[in-house]
Amino acid sequence: MSRLPCAIILAAGQGRRFRQAAGADRDKLLAPCRGRDGLLRPVLEQVLMNVPAELVRRVLVTTPDRPQVADLARTHGCEVQLLDSAGMGHSLAAAVAACADADGWVVWLGDMPFILPATARRVIEALTEQSICVPRLGAELGHPVGFGRSYGPALQGLSGDRGARLLFASGQVIEVPVTDSGVTWDVDLPEALIYRDC
Repeated sequence: MSRLPCAIILAAGQGRRFRQAAGADRDKLLAPCRGRDGLLRPVLEQVLMNVPAELVRRVLVTTPDRPQVADLARTHGCEVQLLDSAGMGHSLAAAVAACADADGWVVWLGDMPFILPATARRVIEALTEQSICVPRLGAELGHPVGFGRSYGPALQGLSGDRGARLLFASGQVIEVPVTDSGVTWDVDLPEALIYRDC
């Protein structure tokens, strides 16, 4: 793509499995996480620091009851959408609507702190207006996922907890083989907060 897409970070999930293990008052997005550089930061900050710097247009979706998450996102240059989300589809639709004029969208999940910027750049480089671009680690598809501009209406039509994977069935999907274990590593449980090279 000649112009850069908008970065979308989905951070409205409640993290129930994490809270069950770590305590009901623990928000996994704010949990201390040792990154690939060895430094300790909140999970969400690790995510935001790994979004390539050249993606200056950034939209993060979170819930209204998370002011610390919203403040952290703004510190890293994100436009923040506050949403009582009904699920990932609802969040993604709202984020795309907030930057509907973008030349595509690349979607990160707020609980995936170990994706390398170089991996995201490979996804962006392979993205076209008519394609969906996804990293593949072995047999698994991961994140971030890129959507070309032609998918804007379909993304804005998502609802509930059904994410954008349903668009893969009818879309032109480009798989980018990677060796970055971060593309499938989410922080569902406290033991996933420290990166270990796989």
